[in-house]
Amino acid sequence: MNQLRIIVDAFGGDHAPVEIMKGCAMAVQDYQVDIIACGNEPVLREVCEKNHISLDHISITHAEKVILVEMEPTEVVKSYDDCTMAVGLKMLASGEGDAFVSAGSTGAIVVGASLFVKRIKGIKRAALASAIPCKNGCYMLLDMGANTECRPEMLMQFGVMGSIFMENVLGVPSPRVAMVNIGTEENKGLELQIAANALLREAPVNFIGNIEARDLPFGCCDVAICDGFTGNVVLKLTEGLGKWFAGELKGIFMENTASKVGYLCVRQGVERFRRSMDYKEYGGAPLMGTVKPVIKAHGSSDAKAFKNAIRQAKDYAGRHVIGQIESALEKLKKEAK
Repeated sequence: MNQLRIIVDAFGGDHAPVEIMKGCAMAVQDYQVDIIACGNEPVLREVCEKNHISLDHISITHAEKVILVEMEPTEVVKSYDDCTMAVGLKMLASGEGDAFVSAGSTGAIVVGASLFVKRIKGIKRAALASAIPCKNGCYMLLDMGANTECRPEMLMQFGVMGSIFMENVLGVPSPRVAMVNIGTEENKGLELQIAANALLREAPVNFIGNIEARDLPFGCCDVAICDGFTGNVVLKLTEGLGKWFAGELKGIFMENTASKVGYLCVRQGVERFRRSMDYKEYGGAPLMGTVKPVIKAHGSSDAKAFKNAIRQAKDYAGRHVIGQIESALEKLKKEAK
């Protein structure tokens, strides 16, 4: 069986290209994939030689331009349609690879993937999804920023896509799908949430109703759906609280000799908690709804985080999640008729 080919934007992210290429080399070793790195070839070869990064199973496709975070997302399809991100997305669309990974501009990835790779037939908008740590595991949050304004049918589709991903990639049987709202009653929220609630109750998912954001850290659901504005606020607040709590915990244990001795007794538990709150362990966020796998890695990804984003791309492509989403949408279409 041929190894999966993962296309990467070698110049996307805060620590590109060194950490990106290190992550690629680690992924080749750990996940048995072939990597196609898009970027300035002379620069990449020099970086790899200087940092002793193996190019075994890594090929380079030359692209000089880089779309920066501060640029308008539409630049990826206008004056920068030959940048590293656009070149990689076009290669994915033409079948030269099985998945695409970038730590670059979120907006540019959403625009580029929608226009170059295209959306699944029937999908209104692609949504960014992310695994968020919680008690006893994690839940998937979507949309977390791709669509600040949504329609009810879009939220219903987010629930279908998130449910399929959680079951087939993260192995959660019959995932519990819930909608983030200001109360648990069916009539809570704006017109969007009320209408989406009704659609989700008829959708082929295990919909458990509305949930409040305060219940998310306790694992009240497996898939939490909302518009991208709400999702991004939930994501950023969760990240900030995690960093603050980890810092406070470290400070408590470092106060004096006695607390340092106490730390030795609970070190393993603290380390497990730290790992559960570390975005690097989860890798990237799939852009769900495109016809081929596109993964958005964290902008500040180091080698470990990018390696895990490649792992997620491999799982997403290898387990045929997109085909299952297409089948579920076809079923919905037939039932509607």
